[in-house]
Amino acid sequence: MSGLALYRLLTEIGAPLIHLYLARRRARGKEDSERFAERLGRPSQPRPDGPLVWLHAASVGESLSLVPLIEGVQRNWPDHRLLMTTGTVTSAKLMAERLPEGVVHQYVPVDRIGYVRRFLDHWRPDLVLWAESEFWPHLVSEPARRGVPLVLVNGRMSPRSYARWQRYPRIIRRLLDGFTLCLAQTETDADRLRTLGASTARCAGNLKFASRPLPADDHELKEVREAIGSRPVWLAASTHAGEEKIAGAVHAALAPRHQGLLTIVVPRHAERGAEAAAILTTAGLTTARRAAGEAIAPETDVYVADTMGELGLFYRLSPVAFIGKSLTADGGQNPIEAAQLDSAVITGPKVSNFEEITRRMVAAGGAGIVPDAGALAKAVGCLLADPDLCATRAESARNFAAGETGVVEAIVEALVPFLGPPLTPDRRARA
Repeated sequence: MSGLALYRLLTEIGAPLIHLYLARRRARGKEDSERFAERLGRPSQPRPDGPLVWLHAASVGESLSLVPLIEGVQRNWPDHRLLMTTGTVTSAKLMAERLPEGVVHQYVPVDRIGYVRRFLDHWRPDLVLWAESEFWPHLVSEPARRGVPLVLVNGRMSPRSYARWQRYPRIIRRLLDGFTLCLAQTETDADRLRTLGASTARCAGNLKFASRPLPADDHELKEVREAIGSRPVWLAASTHAGEEKIAGAVHAALAPRHQGLLTIVVPRHAERGAEAAAILTTAGLTTARRAAGEAIAPETDVYVADTMGELGLFYRLSPVAFIGKSLTADGGQNPIEAAQLDSAVITGPKVSNFEEITRRMVAAGGAGIVPDAGALAKAVGCLLADPDLCATRAESARNFAAGETGVVEAIVEALVPFLGPPLTPDRRARA
């Protein structure tokens, strides 16, 4: 029995366990109860008339990176309808705010063959654009079996994923065979994909460079800026477990030398806000939680910004930003978001998901890598003490983030064989 056949068998006989797992996720708020049927392949909206492009992204970062491509497809092929799927509640909420008008959002079905077939029977996509590297066997193989072309966009293969898939060469080769074309973020990603069996893999650039700066509400920005006043401030963004404690230690080390220092902590998962605040309070720091409606007071040491979708607000307020999931957890987060908003970037060394971007940003003078809490305190302190150095690094980061243009155009060009000739500028003006 092949690996994929065994997977299908296990997902069928394991149905009770899958249902139990999903029920527990619903109980913890990790599934959308009102739209849960979508996770079982049951649509909540009708299929629009005309040719349909289905785009899939796993979660927040991947879905945001697809928005510029969605706009490019709409601009060049206005007669095509677009369906966007994601898998998390947070990404669905963000897509409700960020998706262009006319794009349908659905939760991606759980990867059981019955759910996937029910989903495809209803939506009948003419093309599938699959983001990054989440290869679910049924979701990938079933459209290919039906003759629907699949294109991997912004394809990524981290060192960890690459090593794991090398242990299952027949399975990954079979999955990659389902893609008509693989467009990778970097030449390294393209090489890894080709080695694993994607003969069509090539580098088209990273869509994260094409993403618009994270938004911020003008009223909220003005209000928080006034609360901070002239205090020196730095940001620990997208923190994971253990990094709030590090941020607190950095604050304690720097506060004697930077009068009125304010540390802002934005947990990657907003539901960890109370936990993060408790850790910082236990360390002897005065904290305020945004989700609890607590304001920044003169005595506040650390402001825990545990709300969803406001990271752009705090990047705008912070001349120095540490990017989390890089000291106590591995993977990193997207440093381009900070660079676009004039923050001098600092990150830990564990950035496997953004390895090449981070390396290139460091080489461009826009970021620094620190190995531990002590080095982070030193780096933040140096930037706060030297505004010119901080501004220079922020400018270098911003220039780097703006430097890789044309990625959307490159991908649009690669889609012509699947979608036909795009609408030319003169025809677009007459449309």
